[in-house]
Order: sequence, then C-alpha cells, then structure tokens
Amino acid sequence: MTIATPAGTLPAPFRQKHRIGFNTRVSFNDDAGPTQGLRDGIELFKAAERLGYQSGWAYQRHFDHYLSSPLPFFAAVGQHTKHITLGSAVIPMRYQDPILLAEAAATTDLLIDGRLELAISTGANAAFDAVFGAVDTDARTEAKRRQARFLAAISGETLHTVEGPGQGAPEGSKLRVTPHSPTLRSRIRQGSASLGSAVQAAELGIGLISGTVQHDNAEGETFSEYQARIIEAYRSTWRKTWGTEPPSVAVAASILVGTTAELRETYATYDLERRTLGIAASRPKGALEPTTRTNQPPGTQISPVFHGTPDQVIEAVLNDPGLAIADELVLFLPPAFGLADNVQLLTDFADTVAPSLGWSPAL
Repeated sequence: MTIATPAGTLPAPFRQKHRIGFNTRVSFNDDAGPTQGLRDGIELFKAAERLGYQSGWAYQRHFDHYLSSPLPFFAAVGQHTKHITLGSAVIPMRYQDPILLAEAAATTDLLIDGRLELAISTGANAAFDAVFGAVDTDARTEAKRRQARFLAAISGETLHTVEGPGQGAPEGSKLRVTPHSPTLRSRIRQGSASLGSAVQAAELGIGLISGTVQHDNAEGETFSEYQARIIEAYRSTWRKTWGTEPPSVAVAASILVGTTAELRETYATYDLERRTLGIAASRPKGALEPTTRTNQPPGTQISPVFHGTPDQVIEAVLNDPGLAIADELVLFLPPAFGLADNVQLLTDFADTVAPSLGWSPAL
C-alpha cells in the first residue's frame, strides 16, 4: 500500500509526518552572552511557528553554554507564540526535586494554555552527581524513584495526609500539587536511548521521544535499525499493557537540507565533525571542551546526519527504518548554529522536504 502526497506516493512502511518540530539547545557564546542567546531562542520559536512547525523542543544541559532551566524559558516563549507546543528534551530526573518540578511544570503549562510537553529521562552524569549530591542507591534507580514521584504529583495524587496538629495545615488535609494542570500527565514523554527505557515508558503509560544517542545496540546493528526496534517495542508493549493504540512517537534527527552549494558544504562539514567528535561536535565559543575524542561512553552510537540536496534528503529519510515508522520528526539543530542559520535550515526543510513526507504546515 502507498500513501498519496504532493510529491507522489510514499512507501508502505512510511508513516506520514503530520507533525514536525525542532530541537534547540538555546546556546550562547562568549561574545554575545547568555541574554542574547535566550532572546535568539525566543525568536527561533516565533519563526518556527510562522513556518507552521507544530512543536519546538529545548534541550537541557547544566553547567555549560546552553539552556539549563527550560520551564521559565517556555513560560517566556509562550507569551510570544500561540499554537506551537513547547517541549523539554530531555530533563534528567536524577537531578530534579520531583515535587518542585511538578509545581513548576503545572504552572508553566497553565501559563501557556496547555502547550507544554515534558520529555524526561532516567540517565545520569557522574560529574553532576558531585554537584547535586550523592544518593543511597545507584543513579538510575534514584532517577526512576523520582520519576514515579513526579508522575504521581502531576497526576493530582495525594502526596501526604496531615495526621496531627502543628504541621501547617488542618489535620486530615490531603496535600497535592497546586496549581494542577489536569491534562499535563498525557503530555509527558520518556527520552529513550535504549529498548529498555522505551519498554519502561510504555508500561508507565507515557509517550516516547527517541533521541540522537543510543546504547545497548545489538552487535552489527545500525543506529536506524535499533531505533526502529525501539519504536516497535514501545508500541507492542503499550498495546499489551493498556489495550489501546499508543500515542504518537517522536524521533529527533539531524536533517540538514542544502538548497545551495554553500549550504551543502556547511552541512557536510558538520557531518564530518559529528562523526569525528560525536556529541561534542558543534560547540559554541566558550563551551566546555570534550574530555575524550568522542566525549561519549564506549558502546554508544550517535545518529547519522542526513544532508545533501532536497531530493537526496527526501530519499534518505524515506528509506531510514527509524524515521520511516515514527509519527513525528524533530529536527536536531547544530548547537553552534546561530539564529539566522537555524531559521534558514527550518525554512528550507519546510519548503523543500516536509511536503514530500505528508506534512502540511499548521495554520
């Protein structure tokens, strides 16, 4: 079976991309500083909404030249936009107080009219452990504990019942997070880098976004093949656990369409840098230097960079196993790109590639 699109037909395994978004680190360099970086971030979301993108995501990274606190940023962006959803990708739960995060998330969601999407994770960083404090268990176990507490809090569950006088509330009071956003729980996703985390997300009844880094791949398995396996495992576990069709799955990917020879050369250079430096590629001026050549643990893989002419990019996306079966594409923007570079990238993709994937801009 094939699907009709403005460009003709799509192969049977390919799902039409009715939603397309982007993911930015809201980076800043030493020259312009963080204030300009934050303002450029707001302008980027405004430009994406004008282009018809349905979602915008901001990456959280502590102690570097990137956005460290997405929720106040989203509250600000929400005052300058009306329709685009605003999502974090991702917030590591190991370093969050789950109740305070639930309060901030609900407040932000209400301020932006229910457009918040939170992607959370259970990963950890050994360097951050020293700053945020040690825990009695391993980092992942602690992250899962905090994740469960956070999900209970945003669901409106009772967190504590006052059992006696002198506790700041009448005896018998049931303490819940306020203000409460009734639909926020349905817009929580798990950022997944492995099959196990995808299965966990399905069992918890939360959404899924597959990122640009993976671990636990089978020997000889490509990034795209493993990504497809992760998505299928999530969907099958969801159906088995809940007896319903799973929510849409988003996939972050480096997709850079070059509409000029100069842009194609720029994107090819970024591809080489990413294959050489891994997740340390494309750092803004002043960002931390990588500790190793690839700055990533052994056994991990990073996503490929899809670049070239519009026709070459369309063909690559259509034939990639992971991108083909995803419901939503999220364009991962190179961290060192400036506002003009990113707007150019989003504009060219929307004009030349997205319509051939079954996408229509949001009105």
